Amino acid sequence: MDILQQLKTNQRRIGLTGGIASGKTTITDYIRKNKKIPILDADNLSRELIKPNTYGYKKILDYFGNQIIDNTNNSEKAINRKLLRNIIFKHSESKKWIEKLLHPLIKEKMIQECSQYKNNQTIVMVIPLLFEAKFEDICTEIWLVKCPIDLQQKRLITRDKISEKEAYETINFQLSFEEKSKLSDIILDNSDDQNKWINTIKELL
Repeated sequence: MDILQQLKTNQRRIGLTGGIASGKTTITDYIRKNKKIPILDADNLSRELIKPNTYGYKKILDYFGNQIIDNTNNSEKAINRKLLRNIIFKHSESKKWIEKLLHPLIKEKMIQECSQYKNNQTIVMVIPLLFEAKFEDICTEIWLVKCPIDLQQKRLITRDKISEKEAYETINFQLSFEEKSKLSDIILDNSDDQNKWINTIKELL
């Protein structure tokens, strides 16, 4: 059976996406607290799929070798996600390879999680690379977080303690807001401290 057939047809599945450091976590924290709606997170699923001894973990080690192991914890032998991300940024072939490996696995896991909440009328799925990974077909609607690049940069530099150049490269690694906005149903404005998106969410949920 096609995994998409596991999805409940009359369930509202909101795909929440946006650039890195655009404010997705702030918005989902608000929804979780005030709306009591299940939140599924693609990043969390990705972490689970590359834990030691999983299929994804073994495939990544076969491809990249032990250089990708986090040596700060020798007993666990976990993958160094920051190092892996840096390699992917610099090598397009490695990026294509890991996307081909992980995106279908994440999608399958997300669908399984959706089916666990089949009795919930509405669920929110946080998918940073929703368009890049082609997750549109599991969403009934797509919400995009709006945030100026300079504010994203500032947040990213503070959060990840990286340089301005690294922050700029990380942001531009993804599809632009303009490209994503053409494919989205709702725009959540997180451009300043006014939290304009809260009123939008109150109207929609």
